[in-house]
Amino acid sequence: MNLRSQRRLASEILKTGVNNVWIDPERTDDVEAAITRQEIRKLIHEGAIRAVSEKGVSRARARLLHEKKKRGLRRGVGSRTGRSTARMPGKKSWEIRIRAIRTRLKELRRRRVIRRDSYRRLYLMAKGGAFSSVANVDQYIEAQKLARRR
Repeated sequence: MNLRSQRRLASEILKTGVNNVWIDPERTDDVEAAITRQEIRKLIHEGAIRAVSEKGVSRARARLLHEKKKRGLRRGVGSRTGRSTARMPGKKSWEIRIRAIRTRLKELRRRRVIRRDSYRRLYLMAKGGAFSSVANVDQYIEAQKLARRR
């Protein structure tokens, strides 16, 4: 039972490799009898011969990891590569911080918690990098007694 020539013909018709051709073990006699391309095509149409689908790499694990990362998991100290300034550039963190501080100062001025001259001094201090956060601004105002008496 030599099916080499049938396998070769089938691979040419199916446009796959010789090893990617599957022959139904129960219909080997029919396949062995087929010697022309027409007969091989007929057997392919009947399903006695077919191309084996290529095996690929499953994306299931990758999807799972992506889902977890979207939820904020797998971002611990052990998973980090790159310096903190590479993960969040210094300029970007400064922008976020200074915008929050300036918004807070404007809000305090609008609510008349601080006077205009105090606002100006605090604004310039913030520009100079004196405050690390909004909470730090509030602490400073409290400590220096810059808040207006109610």
